[in-house]
Amino acid sequence: MRVPWKLLGLAGLAGVAATTGVVVVRRRRAQREYAPDELRDRLHQRFAEVVPAGERSTAAA
Repeated sequence: MRVPWKLLGLAGLAGVAATTGVVVVRRRRAQREYAPDELRDRLHQRFAEVVPAGERSTAAA
């Protein structure tokens, strides 16, 4: 019996696409959904930790 190489290649391509989809879904599921207000508060908090107090006015401009 001779294996049609085109079918074997298409099956391999379908397997790679399916595996990629699974990886993307797992990474997506790991991310947490934040409410807009909570996200804004977290970003302001991180910005305050990074930028020293004296440089905030120049960094915001």
